[in-house]
Amino acid sequence: MAGRYFPQEENRELESKIYWFFVILVAGLVLLLLRAWHLQVSKGAYYLELSENNRLRVVKTSAPRGRIFDRHGALLVNNVPSFNLYLVLADIQDRTRVLHRLSKIVEMSPDEISTRIEERKKGDPYAPIKIKEDLSMREVARIEGHGLELPGVKIEAEFKRDAVSGPLAAHLLGYVGEITQDQLKKETYAEVRSGTIIGQYGVEQSYDSLLRGTPGEKKIEVDALGHEQQVVQEILPVQGDDIFLSLDLKVQRAAEIALGNRPGVIVALDPANGDVLAMVSHPAFDPNLMSGGVSSEAWQGLIKDKDRPLTNRAIHGLYPPGSIFKIVVAAAILETELATAEDEIKCRGFVRFGKREFRDWKKWGHGEVDMHRSLVESCDVYYYEFGREVGVDNIAKFSAIFHLGKPTGIDLAYEKGGLIPTRAWKRKHFNEPWYPGETLSVAIGQGFVTTTPLQLAALIAAVAGDGVWHTPRLLTKSQDHSTDEITLAPASVGDKIPVSKKTLETIRKALAGVVSEKHGTGKKARSDFFSVAGKTGTAQVVGRETHAFDEVPEDLADHAWFVAFAPLDAPKIAVVVLAENGGHGGATAAPLALRVIEAALAPSDDALDASENVEKKPVSQEELENDHG
Repeated sequence: MAGRYFPQEENRELESKIYWFFVILVAGLVLLLLRAWHLQVSKGAYYLELSENNRLRVVKTSAPRGRIFDRHGALLVNNVPSFNLYLVLADIQDRTRVLHRLSKIVEMSPDEISTRIEERKKGDPYAPIKIKEDLSMREVARIEGHGLELPGVKIEAEFKRDAVSGPLAAHLLGYVGEITQDQLKKETYAEVRSGTIIGQYGVEQSYDSLLRGTPGEKKIEVDALGHEQQVVQEILPVQGDDIFLSLDLKVQRAAEIALGNRPGVIVALDPANGDVLAMVSHPAFDPNLMSGGVSSEAWQGLIKDKDRPLTNRAIHGLYPPGSIFKIVVAAAILETELATAEDEIKCRGFVRFGKREFRDWKKWGHGEVDMHRSLVESCDVYYYEFGREVGVDNIAKFSAIFHLGKPTGIDLAYEKGGLIPTRAWKRKHFNEPWYPGETLSVAIGQGFVTTTPLQLAALIAAVAGDGVWHTPRLLTKSQDHSTDEITLAPASVGDKIPVSKKTLETIRKALAGVVSEKHGTGKKARSDFFSVAGKTGTAQVVGRETHAFDEVPEDLADHAWFVAFAPLDAPKIAVVVLAENGGHGGATAAPLALRVIEAALAPSDDALDASENVEKKPVSQEELENDHG
């Protein structure tokens, strides 16, 4: 019947709606519970970390490096306060805007800042990224004043390295820098975190593990912009150990002044134990430029500089030793009993061998020459004659006895060993036989022979020290900064050279004559206060067949050498001087050695003044003709 009302149908429709309402309600509750489980249980730790990082953060704090002192406690390298700029990427919402504003304050373009971020960013977005070191007080004030506009920007008060005397002993002390990605992969730095400042060169590198210290950390509470509100917990960093070097600052300074602007090297050792008293390599660099974060442009300028200011010539430079090498050959002549010290040869100024003339430095020759005079006047013909008979392999044997041709083992990285040739060496490297004429060049320290200045310093120290060769040493002790406990470094174990006492005495007596006798080539090393023994050397950079003597360009002029020790009866210092392209050893290098020796041994300031006067005396033509070496 049309229009009739059926209440049961209406009830069923209402029940259906109620049913689906409860189904949807229960499904919604289930979804909410599942979401809550996901957030609080499955991802609970993750979101807890995020929330904690939004409120609490753990920040690593760098440890001050240990200080470096000389043998008398004079401070060489210190730490000075520095304000460094960091960014925390997680706190920066609009990076473009923040970098643009920051660039106007710190004088870095946004691209430069972005590059620095890409170079140094880590996986953790909350890890601070160092953008700039050693901010000026003006930059600090402006950043703090615009703090609300610069979320994620932090300034940390830290320490930077300060070489107290700038370039003085730069190659020996070295410099520091941020650890590189390649270094982080090495086992040596397994416990070191990214961003840590480590030693990159010199003593700073060799003893980095002592100097570096232990970083600390602090838990800080931050606001929504990442600004620090308060320190909740802090573990203080532990400063690295202080170290004491064998270096004598007074002697080092005298050597630096003596060498001046000349490219070259001065090394001074204690013959009794191998302690390095001074090590100068010029030209030098300023380690403080490195510790402040050198720009890529400045770094490229240093490594491309033709004068190689980053090269430690004392251990990395390879040079023909010239007549210094005659000390080794003299020992070989006597020890092989090829000749006695009294046997003489006639020096006419040249030796003819095959189709070639091997000339002495003294055009008209030296006349009758024995061992003593051969060293005093540095007669080349004597060593041509006897060196040929000794032979290249015997010369190499005695070179090895004096530890030439291999690194000395000094506690500095990348030391070179030089080259002492043999017949087998030439066959291996050139597939050629050894020609007898080549032995003549080797006998006077030319040809294939190369050494480092440090090797020659150790050689003359061994001659001075009764034939005991010591590994040159820099570290003498370290001191724990927290407990003041001192740890002594191992002393050098001397190696007794298998050369007879008589041979060494003959050589020492001749070396004394080099300085004290009328025709000695090292007269300009004479002191008014004590006896000095030495040997001059003049090493050719190019053969005279290539250039006439007066036509040689300055950068191809001979290297000037001088090795010395003093006092003669009880040596306390052994010195090597190399003046690159300096000409004659006696005229150029000998007076520089005297400056260093008198700085170490002179009883008064008057002595130092006297040594300065000695260096400034004009060189007469007669002296030039008798100091070649």
